[in-house]
Amino acid sequence: MKMNLKQLFDLAGEKKSFSENFDYSREELYGRYPFQSPVACSGEIENRAGVVRLVFCVKFSLNLVCDRCLEPFEREEAMTFSHTLVQQLESDADEEEYVLCPGGELDLDELVRTDVLLALPTKVLCSEDCKGLCEQCGQNLNFGSCKCEKKQIDPRLSVLSQLLESMEEDPESSEICEGGANHGSTEE
Repeated sequence: MKMNLKQLFDLAGEKKSFSENFDYSREELYGRYPFQSPVACSGEIENRAGVVRLVFCVKFSLNLVCDRCLEPFEREEAMTFSHTLVQQLESDADEEEYVLCPGGELDLDELVRTDVLLALPTKVLCSEDCKGLCEQCGQNLNFGSCKCEKKQIDPRLSVLSQLLESMEEDPESSEICEGGANHGSTEE
């Protein structure tokens, strides 16, 4: 949605309110299409003493899969954003600080889309205390514990574990190792 803000840039004290719904159902995120319903956006643009400020709130529902337990879940989100709008930039360094509206025109749809996508977390959890899945059997630990042995051996040390087991099975070899310097069988 393109908004013509030319009059707003020209007149100090001018205000403009808006309310729009944006369809992001084709937006792929986390390997899914989480926006199953429109993103409701409402806000206001105001020129205060020549400084044009945009403030808007978005509300939407996300359908996601938990990164820890792989269960699908739905979450309601509400976010607020604010920007300073300008018709031209003084330098390239200002690009991060201001939203450029060439000719007094703002692409609200693109701005809202960018803000929402950048504000979403990179890792999504169904709840902060999600226990995830058992590493051995795959049981969802949020629904109950499993019967897997919890003692895990670091795979890099498994050879040492096998050595200890063989020493327990063959007591003579452990005596040799404990006795010390029996490295070869050279009899004199």
